[in-house]
Amino acid sequence: MARERKFSTDDLFQATRALLLRHDYEGFTISLLADQLEVSRGALYKYFVNREELISEFMVYEMNQFLVELKKIEIHKGFEAQFDFLIDLFFGKPDTLRLIKIGRQIPTHTNQKVQNNKKQLDQLHISMYSYLENFIQLGLKEGKLNPNIPNSLMLSYIFQSVTIPNHFETPYSVWVSSIKEMLRNGMFIKS
Repeated sequence: MARERKFSTDDLFQATRALLLRHDYEGFTISLLADQLEVSRGALYKYFVNREELISEFMVYEMNQFLVELKKIEIHKGFEAQFDFLIDLFFGKPDTLRLIKIGRQIPTHTNQKVQNNKKQLDQLHISMYSYLENFIQLGLKEGKLNPNIPNSLMLSYIFQSVTIPNHFETPYSVWVSSIKEMLRNGMFIKS
């Protein structure tokens, strides 16, 4: 009998990430992952009952990694510095925002492990929003943000700005600085 090839958790999660980004949730299969890792499907089923268990476990890992970076927002003093950090973080990790959306597609009814992972993901999302809410509150306190605009709309606007496709292939640095400028000042010239 042939010896099963070994893989690390890092190998597993890197391959999972790549396949989710390439095929989305619906197109992701254990077979694709096994092929990517050059192992049998049975080798993966030793650790995960189904793809939902695997993907939910990966999503917990991914969110934890993202939060490690997001926590660094507290190092930056003042709203402007935090704004620059946040936009740079989001543009540096646009796939993470896409993966968060993919993670919301995981059904919770499959088994207890998936339910537990989904609960953990919910807690991690709350942690993420607490950092972002503190960011918004700082902007309001410093008089940098319009208090008439709902906080959730401001955060959604920031999130969505990262996902705007660059169809005309504007140079990356110009693209990011232009989005920062639009978020800061809008697109109208002040008269």
